[in-house]
Amino acid sequence: MTRHRKGEPLPQGEEKARTVRRLFDTVSPRYDLVNRVMTFGMDAGWRRRTVRELGLPPGSRVFDLACGTGDLCRDLAAAGHRPFGFDFSHGMLLAARTHAPLVEADILRLPVRDASADGATCGFALRNVVSLRKLFAELARAVRLEGRIALLETSEPDSSLMRLGHRVYFRKVVPAIGGLLSDREAYSYLPRSTAYLPAPNDLLSMLREAGFSDARRLSLGGGVTQLLVATRA
Repeated sequence: MTRHRKGEPLPQGEEKARTVRRLFDTVSPRYDLVNRVMTFGMDAGWRRRTVRELGLPPGSRVFDLACGTGDLCRDLAAAGHRPFGFDFSHGMLLAARTHAPLVEADILRLPVRDASADGATCGFALRNVVSLRKLFAELARAVRLEGRIALLETSEPDSSLMRLGHRVYFRKVVPAIGGLLSDREAYSYLPRSTAYLPAPNDLLSMLREAGFSDARRLSLGGGVTQLLVATRA
C-alpha cells in the first residue's frame, strides 16, 4: 500500500483516488471530532450557510456528494429537504450519523437518472476528486434545470497577514491536531491537497462551462473557506 510523505509529489489519477479513499477510511472514526477541533466549531455554521444558499423549497431532493459522516445530510434534513448521500469511502459511510439514504459510489459516476435532483451539495471534497471538470459535468447531468448547487471548500484569505497565519496553522497545527486525535499522515496530506484547487476565477469558469451560468463565489470565515453557488441553466 503506497504511503505519501511530506514533500513528495501529490498523487494523480487513479493513485489519487486510492490514496483519498484509504485516508478517509482511516480517519473516519474520529473525523467529526477533528473537524470540530481544528475549525473551532465554525464548520457547523459553514454547512448551515451552504444549505441556506441553495434557496430551495422544503421537500426538495438534494444529493450530497462526498457526504462522509452525513453532516450536510443532517443539516439538509433539518431544513426540510430530502437528502441522499454519496461517498466512495466505506469507512466514512459506516461512521455516518444520518437517517438519509446513503450510497457507496464514485461521485464522478453517480448511479442516478439525468435531472433527478432538485439540488446538490458538497462539503470540502472538490480537491479530492480526480477531475473537477468531470465532477461539474456530472452535477450538470444529475441536477434538473433551474436546480441549485452549493459547494463548500477550503480557501486562502485575501489579507496577506491572515494568509500567512492560515498557512502556518493549516500546514503545522492541523497535522499536529490530526496526529494527536486521529492519523498524522492523513492530516498532513489533506492540507497539502489544497494545491489541487484551481484559482477561484478558474473554478467559476469551469462551473459556467458545465452549465451553471450564474456561478458565484462567497467568502466565509475571513476567507479560509469558500462557497460556490449556482443554478443549472
